[in-house]
Order: sequence, then C-alpha cells, then structure tokens
Amino acid sequence: MTMTRSETEAFFEGVRAASEKAIWCALATSSTKGARVRMIHPTWEGRILWFATGPSSAKIAQIKRDPRVELQYQVAPPDFIHVVVRGVAKLVIDEEGKQQAWTAIDYDLTQFGSTGPDDPNFLPVKIEPLYIEHSEMFGSMNKKIWRAKG
Repeated sequence: MTMTRSETEAFFEGVRAASEKAIWCALATSSTKGARVRMIHPTWEGRILWFATGPSSAKIAQIKRDPRVELQYQVAPPDFIHVVVRGVAKLVIDEEGKQQAWTAIDYDLTQFGSTGPDDPNFLPVKIEPLYIEHSEMFGSMNKKIWRAKG
C-alpha cells in the first residue's frame, strides 16, 4: 500500500511521538561474534534518526564493518506501542554534519562528556531509515509500515 503525503506525515508524527514517549530504544548491530544489542537515546529530525557516541565505542567499529542497523522502541503499558526501524547508519565526521547533529539531538550532550560539536570525542551517527513499522501490542495490532522508495 502506498501512503499519500498526508498519511506519510501523520505516520512519521506517530513514530516520533511514540519514540519520544519510549525515550530509549534497543540498537542492534553486527559484530564478528554475532549480533549486539544495546540501549541508546536517538532523536528524530524529520525522517532521520541521530544519536551520539564516542569514536572508540564498539558500536562504531561494528557500524564501520556493517552499517545496517535495526532499532526497536517499546512504549510501556497501557499504550504498548511498538516501533521498529531498519536502516543504514552513517558516521558523521564533517563539521557541518556534526553541528547539525549537536543541534538536532534533544538532550544535553555535555552530560555525557562532550564539550561541543568540535569535540573529538563527539561522533554523531545518522540513521537513514529504509523500513519503519509502527504498531500496537508487539506488532499484532494496527500495524502500519513505511518503506523508503528506491
């Protein structure tokens, strides 16, 4: 099913609202030893997800090896809203991109040791979604799916 422009906008608004309510999500990456899952707090900026980490984190090594990632948000009861995002992660190293991420991320990055967008320990990750599922009851009710064109 193809979504109209207004349906797509409403879909992304629902995804953003659920993501903000969940706050944290699980990020799955792939390592040489298998899949790895850890909790992160990404921020939506339009149809892009941002999160920040340090350049020496295991996540970075795994994303460099395989940029395909999956994220899963679960909003607690009574809502039981479920959001899954599959996409491609890109490490942002250019000055303009780092400034954009610093501005877009919706929490105080200085609490995690970064002093600003030019801090060498600040490495933003931009996730471009290819597939998003928004549903209730762990995907069993009111499931809506968005796929990137192309």
